Amino acid sequence: MNDRHNDLLRIRPEIKKHQTFDTMSDEERFQNATMRPILKLQHPLLVAAFINYANKHKGVFYELSIEKRMQYIETAVCKDQKFRNSLKGMLIGQFTVEEYQVYIENSSKLNKRMMNLVIARLQDQIQLLTPQNTLK
Repeated sequence: MNDRHNDLLRIRPEIKKHQTFDTMSDEERFQNATMRPILKLQHPLLVAAFINYANKHKGVFYELSIEKRMQYIETAVCKDQKFRNSLKGMLIGQFTVEEYQVYIENSSKLNKRMMNLVIARLQDQIQLLTPQNTLK
């Protein structure tokens, strides 16, 4: 029997720092209850995807100052539609059917939140984004 829904929920890490409250908007509640755990689960894949992206773009990223690297991450995620769609797919593919139904009701706002979280996560882990740090 297919138990995808429960399997997906079971493998997600619990995030105690971010809670949901009655006063939160639906988007913020979805962000904290669904997107943050998925981002944490998919973190190694997101880092590997960015390293691959930087390598495919001639490694220019690695020659930049920290400030310019931060901007490079934001630009890559916001402006490169192909890369952005790839990142979204890594995250949306971890939604349950019910979560996907919620997502499609307000995908524009949720996509913006999702990409802002990805940018912040990659920028916070900038020390992992090195050419030596490749998949094993």
